[in-house]
Amino acid sequence: MTLLLDTHVLLWWLDDSPRLGARARAAIADPDNTVWVSAATAWEIAIKTGLGRLELGEPPEDVLPREIERGGFRPLAISVEHALAVRALPLHHRDPFDRMLVAQAMLEDLTLVTRDENIAKYEVATLLA
Repeated sequence: MTLLLDTHVLLWWLDDSPRLGARARAAIADPDNTVWVSAATAWEIAIKTGLGRLELGEPPEDVLPREIERGGFRPLAISVEHALAVRALPLHHRDPFDRMLVAQAMLEDLTLVTRDENIAKYEVATLLA
């Protein structure tokens, strides 16, 4: 399986939070699965830490690269094609970061790991976190 983690899922993974369900946790940990982390997720985390709405204990520019590598995850850049695909998405969701993740998952044929029920309204593979 090829997974794309949404922001909450990545944060729960990093925090070893019980909010991350057993099935999603097992899928992320499975070495046979490829796990991607989007630049959109890093961007959202950078904004939230900068606004004081999220505390990581360390600057995100230290934590994220280290933990992405430690987890064996792959970084997913935002391409022009990804950005343009957002326009065609129905307005099931207004969060620009989540809309980007949906577009990336659709274009790259990834399963989006999320707890957000609005994501399931899109024609994209999801794994409930």
